[in-house]
Amino acid sequence: MAQRTEAAGSVALKDGRRVTIRPLTEEDRGALAAFGQSLPKNDLLYLEDDFSNPDIIARLAFAARAENWRQYVAVTDDGAIVAWAAALRMPGWSHHVADIRLIVGPSCRRSGLGMYLAQAIVEAARELGAAKVTVDMLAAQTAGQAIFSRLGFAVEGQLARHAIDRDGNLHDIVIMSAFMKP
Repeated sequence: MAQRTEAAGSVALKDGRRVTIRPLTEEDRGALAAFGQSLPKNDLLYLEDDFSNPDIIARLAFAARAENWRQYVAVTDDGAIVAWAAALRMPGWSHHVADIRLIVGPSCRRSGLGMYLAQAIVEAARELGAAKVTVDMLAAQTAGQAIFSRLGFAVEGQLARHAIDRDGNLHDIVIMSAFMKP
């Protein structure tokens, strides 16, 4: 198993608040569930993982020890999770590729946390041995696209009506990628 980064550390947000970015642990299950419950319904419509489902939260917390999957959270001093990110190295012929997911809670958006967490999870993907990192997001999620563009990601493609939200509406997704420097 690859050596894991134990913590990305404490970061100061634009408004002066501090959060700690660190790997998710199984003990974070309750805080991750609370984070999922705190997300607005509109956020839940577009997430690949249903953060309002206790079974999904259990799976995510249990996967904290998975060999080809890294998850990071941003935690406040009181232990509340305010953001989550994951890097999953793909199997088979795409074993050199890691897929990234990232969600920042409403209270910390536009605070710089998305960039800090994106940097941490891209580094985690590198530690997983990924030579290429991809991120898929809805075409309407321009703030997320801007974060990954600043990290050197480029749009690789757009798929029309490729995502369906929990209300049954179809959405275009943008696929962005970056090659990792050794």
